[in-house]
Amino acid sequence: MNGIIAAARAYLAVSLRERVTLFWFLIFPVFLFVILALIFSSTGKQGKMNFKIAVVNEEKATVAGPDFAAIVVHTFDSLSTAPSGQEPLFTLLRPHPGETTAAFRARADAALNRERITAVVVIPPGFNGAMVARLRASYATPTPIKVIVNNSSEASRVAAGIIAGVISGIDREVLIRAGQYVPSDETKPVTEWTGKNKHAVSYASFLLPGVILMAFFTSGLFGVPGTILYSRDRHILQRYFVTPFTPLRYLLGFSIGQLGLCLLQFALLYVIGRFWLGAQVNFGRPGAILFLVLGFFTFLAFGFLVAALAKTGDGGMAIGNLLNIPLIFLGGLFFPVGNLPLALKVVVFANPVTYIAAGLRMSLGLGGEGMPLVASIAVPIAWIGICSLIAARRISWGVQ
Repeated sequence: MNGIIAAARAYLAVSLRERVTLFWFLIFPVFLFVILALIFSSTGKQGKMNFKIAVVNEEKATVAGPDFAAIVVHTFDSLSTAPSGQEPLFTLLRPHPGETTAAFRARADAALNRERITAVVVIPPGFNGAMVARLRASYATPTPIKVIVNNSSEASRVAAGIIAGVISGIDREVLIRAGQYVPSDETKPVTEWTGKNKHAVSYASFLLPGVILMAFFTSGLFGVPGTILYSRDRHILQRYFVTPFTPLRYLLGFSIGQLGLCLLQFALLYVIGRFWLGAQVNFGRPGAILFLVLGFFTFLAFGFLVAALAKTGDGGMAIGNLLNIPLIFLGGLFFPVGNLPLALKVVVFANPVTYIAAGLRMSLGLGGEGMPLVASIAVPIAWIGICSLIAARRISWGVQ
C-alpha cells in the first residue's frame, strides 16, 4: 500500500511542478471559465444573436380605441426582420393556418419546454382595456404582458432581459405620445420561469459544471497517456517493474494521483465560480457527486485507451488532440447542443461527455437537454467498459 501512495504522490508532485501541466490543467480551465462568463453576460445585440420566440395574442380587441395588442405584435414582427447581411434579433414561431390561439399557445409552451424556442410572450385578454384605463387614470400600473422563459436555458435568460426592454420601450412610447410619461413610473412585464426552480439560472451557474468536466476530461485525455507513454519511452516504467512493484499497483497509484489532481481542479474552479462570478451550484447533492465520480472514471478510461492505442508519447498527444475538440464542444459543456444539425447530433449522442454533462446538470437542477437519467449513467459506464477492455489487451509497458 505504501508503494501505491508513493506513486500517487509522485505523479501529483510531477504534475504540479511541470509548467505545461500547471497551465493546461489548472490555469487554462480558470481562464476559459472567466472569459466565457464575462463574454456571455453581454450577448444579445441585433446582428450578433438571434432568439426564437413566440408571441401569443389572446386579446380580442373588444374595447373601442387603439389596438395596443396589435402594436406589440407589430413591434416584435418588425424586429424579426433585419437589413441585408445582418441577423434579426428575433425569429418568430408563427401560428399554422387555421390554428386557434389556444392550440398555438399550447404548441409554443411545449416548444419552450423542449428548448426549441427561448421565450413565449403572452398578451392576455383585456390588455387593451388595461392600457386605456391606465392612460385615463394617469398613474403607473404593471404591464399585464407575461414573458415565459425556461430556467434551464441560458439563451432564455438573455432573451428575457431583451424582451422586457422591448415591451418597456413600447409602454414608454405610448405614454410619451399621450403626454403622461414619467421616468420613475416605467414598468416591466411579468416574467415567469418554467422548470424545477422557477427562477433564472445565471450563465456562470450553467457553465461551472461544464468547465469542471472539461478540466477532468483534458487531464484524463492528456495527462494519463502523456505520463504513461513518456515514462515508458524513457524506460522509467521498466525500472519500476524490475522491483516487486507490479503494473496493477502502478495503475492504482497513478489513478489516485489523478484523482488528487481532479479534486484540486474542482476546488479551484468552484471557489472562483462561487465567490467571484456568483455561480449558485450545490455540488453536495448525491446525484452531483455520482456524476462527478462517473466523469472522473470515464475520462480516466479514455486516457488509458489513448495510452493503449498510441505507440509513442507524441502519438498519444496527437490522438488526444484529435478527440479533444469534438468531444468537448459537442458535449454540451459550454452551450446547449439540442438544436445542432442532424450530422453533428450523431457525434453528440455517441459522446459520453454529453451524457455526463446532462446528468450532472439535471442533478443540480440546471436542465440537461432532456437526456434520460438511465442513459446518462449507462452510456458512460459502457464507454468505461469498452475503453478498459481495449486498454487491458493492448497497453504495453515496454518500449515499442
